Amino acid sequence: QVQLVQSGGGLVQTGGSLRLSCAASGRTFSGATVGWFRQAPGKEREFVGAIFRWNVGRIYYADSVKGRFVISKDDNTVYLQMNNLKPEDTAIYFCASDRSLILSSLRLVSAYDHWGQGTQVTIAS
Repeated sequence: QVQLVQSGGGLVQTGGSLRLSCAASGRTFSGATVGWFRQAPGKEREFVGAIFRWNVGRIYYADSVKGRFVISKDDNTVYLQMNNLKPEDTAIYFCASDRSLILSSLRLVSAYDHWGQGTQVTIAS
């Protein structure tokens, strides 16, 4: 059973940067799809980006973060580098993984079996 442990996050000014990490324990990410989601107060959890199939490594982003956020990986950790942050990026950020997810389900919360604990990201205007 894989467990996802998140780190990073915090409070930054508009235009600043933060990096989130998501490490797997108990099992590797090999063969899995790893996604990032966020949930702002009063809103539904939404897709931010994902690495589809770890060993293939195709990366996808939500339009709202494309060009500002970068997903990368090494060993058994996935990173979300967030640049040029805006107040509307304020949310709790979650990583998630699944081994049987298909591409058409990449952006669906329900498609992921395992979730990190979440980390707060706050952007001050």
